[in-house]
Amino acid sequence: MTRRYAAFSFIFLWATAAMAADYPQRPVRLVVPYSAGGSTDTVARITGARLAERLGQPVVIDNRTGAGTQIGTEIVRDATPDGHILLMATPPLAVNPSLYANVSYVVERDFAAITNIAGSSNLLVVHPTMPAASVKELIALLKANPGKYNYGSSGVGGAGHLAMALFTGMAGVEALHVPYKGGAPAVADLVAGRLNMMMANLTTAQPHIRSGRLRGLGVGKARRSPLFPEMPTIAEAGLKGYEANNWNGLVAPRGTPRAVIERLHKDIVATLQEPAIAERMARGGLEPIGDTPAEFAQYLKAEAAKWGKLIKAAGIKAE
Repeated sequence: MTRRYAAFSFIFLWATAAMAADYPQRPVRLVVPYSAGGSTDTVARITGARLAERLGQPVVIDNRTGAGTQIGTEIVRDATPDGHILLMATPPLAVNPSLYANVSYVVERDFAAITNIAGSSNLLVVHPTMPAASVKELIALLKANPGKYNYGSSGVGGAGHLAMALFTGMAGVEALHVPYKGGAPAVADLVAGRLNMMMANLTTAQPHIRSGRLRGLGVGKARRSPLFPEMPTIAEAGLKGYEANNWNGLVAPRGTPRAVIERLHKDIVATLQEPAIAERMARGGLEPIGDTPAEFAQYLKAEAAKWGKLIKAAGIKAE
């Protein structure tokens, strides 16, 4: 029995190694569950072009929007696990099972983590007319005026909504949530003074802060942003322990050969270490990560637990 098992293991390992050696045999399809032009699409195109050169096959970006990223996610989940179809994963991959009642996937069961490619910061921004010049002042203002002020987001359960819900919950304050169909119209209304504040993506908020049309109070990540080194993190500025990250990672269907996962991880990390790639990402407010498959899998698990707890406590339901 032992010999038979050993022989089977040898054959399996030999077959897996052979498959990895021949990989890829055709173009690699990279599903982006958002429309073209956003930050996730940008990450996919920056890394995909260089990855294609390393793999020796085209990397085709396939934008599949809808159902809070679930359409694109399910396409990859149901695909043949041979490394020829991959998913650009973002926070909804971990959050949606807690946010929606009918999510058909389980992250740990249905996907294999490859690497967290790049992250970006949320910024807590307010309209310049708001009488608060710091995180501490904003918290004091909201405590003194429960429910008087509002904040916008890209929609119920979106990254900005959850980041702001975490902020108000940890600070023990109240504010009215105004959901929009996308982050751009929310930012436009904030700039116009129809909203008081929001958690905005750094890339979107950057020009408005530099022009003075918005005031940045704090960075949502654990570290300060290289684009705004003078701006404290929210945790530094008065809300200890606060952290809300945007991230863009790569996953494959569960069952993708380990050797293929390792090949993709190696090539992505090598791509991220190229100065030209790092510079292009930095211009868009993105910070390369390139963690291991095991580290990314653990991060996905931690994100699901963190935001699942918040969603339940706050009674957030997707529209």
